[in-house]
Amino acid sequence: MLTIDVQKVLGSLELDIKLDLPMQGITAIFGRSGTGKTSLINVLSGLSKPDKGSIQLGDRILCDSAKGIFLPPEKRKIGYVFQDARLFPHYTVAGNLTYGCCDKDQTHFDDVVRLLGIDSLLQRYPSSLSGGEKQRVAIGRALLMKPDMLLMDEPLASLDLPRKQELMPYLEKLAKQVNTPILYVTHSLDEILRLADFMVMINKGQVVVAGNVNSVWGSPEMRPWVPAKEQS
Repeated sequence: MLTIDVQKVLGSLELDIKLDLPMQGITAIFGRSGTGKTSLINVLSGLSKPDKGSIQLGDRILCDSAKGIFLPPEKRKIGYVFQDARLFPHYTVAGNLTYGCCDKDQTHFDDVVRLLGIDSLLQRYPSSLSGGEKQRVAIGRALLMKPDMLLMDEPLASLDLPRKQELMPYLEKLAKQVNTPILYVTHSLDEILRLADFMVMINKGQVVVAGNVNSVWGSPEMRPWVPAKEQS
């Protein structure tokens, strides 16, 4: 279980999140722009420090302000895939994949490369890749860390429609074949329906509703978002 109880003031936004999330499958974090979705995963990753509260991932305490515990990002065993791939332009795909990876596990490397279909890209440089290919490499780099959790901040948002359609099958494979729990920030209801098992809606820094996708989809809180033809 991922247990979150954190508070942080970010300008006019007061983030106050209390959640228990499953340690398997994809959990979609959904809500309007500026409502705290990315702020939440930045706190989980350690890139941002909460004003107070605690985060526990399985049996590991990542943060507990009352006990003075705050693990830095490199100690959390959490992978982070940003909206833009953030690859090193002077490294090949293979070099980007293994950058910062201390555990040289060739079997795991081969499995990740096969899962994401990037074996033919290993000797190429980021400048020669499409947006979808770059994101697949970024996902691979995060998975090669063998993280306890993977955070994905709108990984399709910067892609045009053809590149989104190119990447989506790989995300669907990821959802089915990787045991690592994934928190997936998105504005897209289509992405949620295709990928997510669990769903959290955030508004003004607080959780509005959370649960499995079917129960949240049918909740009163979702009615303004669901097309009228899909409402019973």
